[in-house]
Amino acid sequence: MPSTQSSSCVHFPASAKNTFKYSSLLSSLSPKSWVVAFARSSILSVLDNAITVGHLTISDSEGTHYYGKYQKGCNDVHINVVDDNFWLRLLLSGDLGFSEAYMIGDVEVSSLKGAMDIWLQNQTGMENTLSSTVARLSSAVSSTYNCFLGQTRSQARLNAIASYDQSNELFKAFLSKEMMYSCGLWSEAEGGVRGDLEMGPSPGDLEAAQLRKIHHVLRSARVKPGHRILEFGSGWGGLAIEAARSFGCEVDTLTLSVEQKKLAEERIKEAGLEGRIRVHLMDYREIPAEFEKAFDAFVSVEMLEHVGAKYYELYFKLVDFALKSKNATAVVTASTFPESKFSSYQAEDFMRKYMWPNSCLPSATALITAAQKGSQGRFNVEGVENHAAHYPRTLREWGRRLDANMTKDLIAKDYPALQNQADYDAFKRKWHYLFAYAGAGFAQGYITCHMLTFIRENDTPVRCD
Repeated sequence: MPSTQSSSCVHFPASAKNTFKYSSLLSSLSPKSWVVAFARSSILSVLDNAITVGHLTISDSEGTHYYGKYQKGCNDVHINVVDDNFWLRLLLSGDLGFSEAYMIGDVEVSSLKGAMDIWLQNQTGMENTLSSTVARLSSAVSSTYNCFLGQTRSQARLNAIASYDQSNELFKAFLSKEMMYSCGLWSEAEGGVRGDLEMGPSPGDLEAAQLRKIHHVLRSARVKPGHRILEFGSGWGGLAIEAARSFGCEVDTLTLSVEQKKLAEERIKEAGLEGRIRVHLMDYREIPAEFEKAFDAFVSVEMLEHVGAKYYELYFKLVDFALKSKNATAVVTASTFPESKFSSYQAEDFMRKYMWPNSCLPSATALITAAQKGSQGRFNVEGVENHAAHYPRTLREWGRRLDANMTKDLIAKDYPALQNQADYDAFKRKWHYLFAYAGAGFAQGYITCHMLTFIRENDTPVRCD
């Protein structure tokens, strides 16, 4: 039964008397124990004021502590600390430390989503509380690295290997049939963005949402039979295949992942479209001279997160270079930060360390500004859409499929080290942490997901005759 206590049962007053007693206790401990005890006390002593929304129960080797106020139906989360190193990780690295502790099993959580919501809903108090000189210093260092070194060409290749040159079997396990690693678009046919929670998921739901997303992007790009499309970020060829098969287009698509290129070309061949789609293992900054003014449309689905703020203007300069001067459209989608949260200096967090090294979430305004500068005013904004509400369900669907389809034997074919059960469990927890972490971020408005459409400056905005 959840406790109805409204505050922690453990307090650490700042009086000189209690400080002296606590210092005496610490002096009897080993250096490591002293540091862990200090981390634990620092965190517990401030959570009482930090948690104002929801109810949090923390259990560790020394007892159980309650924070916030329990009410029926509230977000009620129980955290069980398995290893006391958790406290040190949390003090030094904040949410990154929490993710690491979860992945290696130092902490158990009743609901990852609930824990993320607790963090985001009480973010101001939590961040002010758990900040430390070490955490601020490490954030500053990683932010500077991301800005100035994170997206050089050599680093971009290394990032692609870390992020996507992984087992194709892994991605097959949780993605839908067309293998779009991006936000689907849900309609009433699947019960909307909460259909899986209210009615339960149904087979084919994710496929329908992803096909709808592909068609929405291509219709927004105003493609016609015979049009030539340039795509930055091939994925596994899902959008390119649909553009050629259902819209009659010719596609040049770029990727930095050897594994993606290999599987995309296999799937293109199976679809009988190898004469209509060309997959290039190429950095977008290396597009050839013959691409100049060669394309009717440009599309890019959730690749901009890997470009880096330093290169946004160059990115759109190259899009402008490749698109025809008239009757040409560019559609880009990306996970984004709201304007108030965007910065070109983005510190290392779970996603940037363990999923997409040195990634940088743009904001819609940053991209629109870069498009104007990069194209020297030759792009007009035709549409701005926020698909963030559609992402949490997409992530929930991925989590269900991962549980249903991924096994240790399957994944160990490409990752032999994961034959070890503990390593496999940590690997699987990493993916579930991603789905919960990102899902809470989208649901709470901490991150957004924009689709931007640009047309040439003198093109007709809407075809009305």
